[in-house]
Amino acid sequence: MTAANVPAGEAPLGDLVAPEPEERPDLWPFTARRGVNGALSIGGRTLIEILSQAPTPVFVLDEADLRGRAAAWTAAMAEEFSPDYGMNGGEAFYAGKAFLTTRVARTVLEQGMGIDSASRGELAVALAALGDADGGRSPARTARLGLHGNGKTRAEIAVALHHRLGHLVLDSVEEIALAADVVRDLREVGVYGPEECGSVMLRLTTGVHAGGHEHISTGHEDQKFGISVATGAAYEACLAVEAAPELTLRGLHSHIGSQILDLAGFREAAGVVMRLRHEVAAATGRLCPEIDLGGGYGIAYTGADPVAPSAADVARVLAQTVRFACAELGDDAPRVSIEPGRAIIGPTTVTLYTVTGLKTVELGEGAARLYVSVDGGMSDNIRPALYGAAYTALLANRRPDADVGLVRARVVGKHCESGDIVVHDVDLPADLCVGDVLAVPATGAYGRSMASNYNLFPRPGVAWVDGARQGWVLRPESVEDLLRLEGQ
Repeated sequence: MTAANVPAGEAPLGDLVAPEPEERPDLWPFTARRGVNGALSIGGRTLIEILSQAPTPVFVLDEADLRGRAAAWTAAMAEEFSPDYGMNGGEAFYAGKAFLTTRVARTVLEQGMGIDSASRGELAVALAALGDADGGRSPARTARLGLHGNGKTRAEIAVALHHRLGHLVLDSVEEIALAADVVRDLREVGVYGPEECGSVMLRLTTGVHAGGHEHISTGHEDQKFGISVATGAAYEACLAVEAAPELTLRGLHSHIGSQILDLAGFREAAGVVMRLRHEVAAATGRLCPEIDLGGGYGIAYTGADPVAPSAADVARVLAQTVRFACAELGDDAPRVSIEPGRAIIGPTTVTLYTVTGLKTVELGEGAARLYVSVDGGMSDNIRPALYGAAYTALLANRRPDADVGLVRARVVGKHCESGDIVVHDVDLPADLCVGDVLAVPATGAYGRSMASNYNLFPRPGVAWVDGARQGWVLRPESVEDLLRLEGQ
């Protein structure tokens, strides 16, 4: 295919080639390299070594990269929100919905992060990993865990309060009532003392939306997430928590979107949260000790995406915003937490697929597209469907021959086209063959957690690589195993 027969209105041929790891290191695991034989290596393991233990389709996770990124976010928050700078501490909670196994959870905990979960299964994984990392589940340790998400059940709230999670983020006045009822039950059975209260946070709808699709926008009131600041509902909910003898308001939580690359929205949302905190304190005489500014920090998925802000950039912008708000309002600084799940796990992961079929489709007027079938479906259907997100793919088992030329391709699974496109458009070598291996970077960010295309394939397993070591997770833990791990 030449530039003359690229479909009308599309990028010129060559513009959609996946960048090599040395060209865009932010897109790939830090250890990704082309070996002397032209094949990709990750974590010091060659492609042949990886696939001998973990056949495609498989998520490959660079564990050293994961440790480094988790440590960087921990250090950035600790530094920028240090009491030595007049702040009250800061921490990063890993968003479990981004990609969660017990090994991932244990790794981020060992690097000083907390873990936020959004379901009972995710919380069970976090609790199991906490026991491995910290040697137990005392209240001091479980303060490193959180549970948020829409429509929590009474059982989920009960587990969170039983274990005294640091972040139980309530999403509605109905959840406030459930939490108070659970605390009364825990007092009756002696798990809580007669005067002991459940520590909760409230999720706010700040009216700020900084990324994502309009149907899941955080910038309007008619939505399932959070309690509106603009209507006054959030203020009233804060007063209700403070008035409840079973509960204490630990903090306020804000989330403003997804795949955010511009930090301006975080400045605006933080100001809204800080002003509400001040107003509630004026009414109750108590300044809640913490704010959580959520997540949604963007990463690069293709060579066309900009390089995302670093952990240090994010922490510094947030610290400046909180510092200025405290000075303006005359309030003591809160402890500040954030949830950079995608920004940590995304670049550490690559999904490997084997090419199983090739089909050239003539589009008219000399244009054509090569459909490349692979041995798995797109595990993250939600991002392309809701965000118009794009991915890219690199020939991984050999170095492309520069003299062969390129072809405009679409990488697909075996199910319906609209719901099973792995990579919408990418320029691949014209000599691509059945049996070649494609590497799709950054698919770990939400790909495994939100996998929805189970019609023909199980969710891919996970191979973790770290220097000379490699492990292999064939399948996710069963629901029964996860619930048993809660110890309930």
